[in-house]
Amino acid sequence: MIPIHYYLILSAVMFITGVVGVLTRRNAIIIFMCIELMLNSVNLTFVAFSSYLGNVNGQIFVFFVMAVAAAEAAVGLAIVIALFRNKQTVNINDVNILKW
Repeated sequence: MIPIHYYLILSAVMFITGVVGVLTRRNAIIIFMCIELMLNSVNLTFVAFSSYLGNVNGQIFVFFVMAVAAAEAAVGLAIVIALFRNKQTVNINDVNILKW
């Protein structure tokens, strides 16, 4: 059996990679994928602790999170497509529709 700290280290690396991607990249799709990576790292932590503690509540919670993430991905990609159709770019520096 793989010790829990391996899962936690992998989850931390995935989360840090996602944070770095969100903070450094300017492409909306890349930022969106980095957010999904952070969400999946949290899911991995939930499953690891659930397995370690012998309780299925964490795994059940992950199923709900995955369902919400699927809906969020659909809405997010629709927003990115709408931005691309209007602005002809997915660079977030060029998209300033929320500014005065």
